[in-house]
Amino acid sequence: MPVLRHILICFAALVIGGAANPAESAGGGVHAERVEIVDGDTLIVSGTKARIRLYGIDAPEGRQRCRDSGGVSYLCGARSAEHLNRLVGRNGRLSCVEMDRDRYGRIVAECFRPDGVSINAAMVADGWAVEYGRYSDGRYGRAEREARRAGRGLWDGHFTPPADWRRGTRLPAEANAGRLKGG
Repeated sequence: MPVLRHILICFAALVIGGAANPAESAGGGVHAERVEIVDGDTLIVSGTKARIRLYGIDAPEGRQRCRDSGGVSYLCGARSAEHLNRLVGRNGRLSCVEMDRDRYGRIVAECFRPDGVSINAAMVADGWAVEYGRYSDGRYGRAEREARRAGRGLWDGHFTPPADWRRGTRLPAEANAGRLKGG
């Protein structure tokens, strides 16, 4: 029993003397019991102001429109956020490994569900985000190529890469919405 008692005391000291933000733990990790989805690549740890930008991926912006394989325009940013919500699941628990902080002060992290699945990799593999090559060191390149080949998510039609969309590049469907689907 003395060993267990020692472990419990050390754990209590770690919890009591933990990071300034209760969501952040020593060693650059973030443990979230619940998260709120902001968009397809950003989360907020519920009950805190901790914002997490998913490392190495770029998802469409909330108002961004794409076209499906039939040419129908839809809100792909909203669809991407919905997919992230499904990946996180009802319990909303994640463990994240902090990689950096961005210029907005957000934690940049790779996040994992309790079953070990990387939601960053899953978003790219499912086609609802692209690899952010400028920051990813090629980590999700294979997943993106496979999603593109299989026509999953965004790759089942036409879209403007999110970084280009933020710089003002739009698909013709966005300038003239025409037939709308999902928004």
